[in-house]
Amino acid sequence: MPTYEYVCQKCGGEFEAFQTISAKPLRFCPEDVCARKKWGRGPVKRKISGGAGLLFKGSGFYITDYRSDKYKAAAKKDSPAPAGEGKTAKAGAKATPAKPAAPAEK
Repeated sequence: MPTYEYVCQKCGGEFEAFQTISAKPLRFCPEDVCARKKWGRGPVKRKISGGAGLLFKGSGFYITDYRSDKYKAAAKKDSPAPAGEGKTAKAGAKATPAKPAAPAEK
């Protein structure tokens, strides 16, 4: 069941109501959430809200579960090499000593 947000036109109070989708919108500010000391019975208007979004919990679903083989191959190619593989590749390369920067001329 969704949660709807309402604003009272009389007292200016904002509140949320937990209702079924098929339930009709509220027409008056409920007495228990009214901002006035004496219940004003103000008309309410339903606010447009962003909603909560869709959440997938638990194992068994991930955004890349149903990717194509072509995408998976490209992702492997673009991913960085694991730490063990990187050391062997660097050992074969020639190391060049770092040179100090040349003094700037004025």
